[in-house]
Amino acid sequence: MPMASRLGLLRTRDFGRFFAATALGQWGDRILFLALPLVAITALGADEFQVGLLTAMTTAGSLLVGLPAGAWVDRMRKRPVMISTDLARALALLTIPLAWWAGLLTIWWLHAVALVHGVLTVFFDVAYASYLPHLVGRDRLMEGNAKLSAIRSVTSIGGPGLAGPLVGLAGAPATLLVSSAGMALSGLLAAGIRKREQKPEPREHSRLIRDVKEGLRFVREQPALRAVLLGDAIFNLFLVLYQTMLLVFLEREAGLEPFGIGLVLSGMGCGALLGALLATRLAQRIGQGRVIWLAPLLTCPPTALMPLTRPGWSVAVAALGLSALSMGGVVRVVAQSSLQQALTPDGLLGRVSATARFVSWGGIPLGGLLGGASGEAFGAAGTLGIGAAGMTLSVLPNVMSPLRTLRALPVEHLPSPSPGPHSEARRG
Repeated sequence: MPMASRLGLLRTRDFGRFFAATALGQWGDRILFLALPLVAITALGADEFQVGLLTAMTTAGSLLVGLPAGAWVDRMRKRPVMISTDLARALALLTIPLAWWAGLLTIWWLHAVALVHGVLTVFFDVAYASYLPHLVGRDRLMEGNAKLSAIRSVTSIGGPGLAGPLVGLAGAPATLLVSSAGMALSGLLAAGIRKREQKPEPREHSRLIRDVKEGLRFVREQPALRAVLLGDAIFNLFLVLYQTMLLVFLEREAGLEPFGIGLVLSGMGCGALLGALLATRLAQRIGQGRVIWLAPLLTCPPTALMPLTRPGWSVAVAALGLSALSMGGVVRVVAQSSLQQALTPDGLLGRVSATARFVSWGGIPLGGLLGGASGEAFGAAGTLGIGAAGMTLSVLPNVMSPLRTLRALPVEHLPSPSPGPHSEARRG
């Protein structure tokens, strides 16, 4: 295949900058994923419940501002929202190493920063998902999502691999300086994108509650979207329950040092990269809807290997199960993100993205709390087993929906809804 064909969207200047900004932001995020809980576990001596509460604080923003965020973002240009939230998140993270060096850092400070960072991330993610159709066009959404998933997967490999040694050398609090820098650079790169969005036209009699309800109504009237979001909600609840105790299990029961934990998470990134490379091809071969439920059905059960491991070679075998989970997760996310963006009218992109995040991520704080409580009641290994079973069962809503037979994405441009009932938007 000619190099130009393989590069595709990467040949365009604006997508190239967006791609690079994604890479830097994801570097920061992947380092944060490992370093933040290790600040609690190793630097502050947090117990299982406090680690679970930290996870809950990180994701509580979806519940607090998830729905109104979409309505607000739909009234704004998306790129400035991404830039400002990237820079604000960088500043929030910077306070952790500064507080540590000043002797002021506590678990409650950590929880507060996690909450602020999580709220800002809601606005960033809603704007990010809504911006891609404008940047690349609806006919290239699958390619755009696959390329962005590929770079996120690469950073999932390198991020923990870099974070592990950094934590070992400089300590977990100081490692967050790198995470903060990645997000700041991401915002600066996004500021260099030349393509300008058209400012959303103000709608008469627009009200926040009415706008939120319109996004909810659209999702409710789309059977495929309903199934995707319900399946996602179940999956994410048990995934976070699993992840909350994963680092505790690896550090305290499998006996791994930060470098070893980083290698396990990097292995998950390898699986995610493989999923990103295969996502488009698998969707074309298996069917757009089928791949959304078939990928997790095949790749979630191997996660049950981890709680069976003991210090030694068996950890490496169980890590392969985590890599499979990441591969299936990326295949699923690429397919369902492209489906959501293709089905949604331009004027509803922000609200539908926020509704999807609210429903899909709404249970994540609960998953963190349940993970912490389950860890205290059943131990880290028992909690991992519960999480593995729940993730596998999350495919049921999709199997019982039109996704069971859906093969191709709808590619026609859907109009924005009128101020009244959006009959044009009601397409299943």
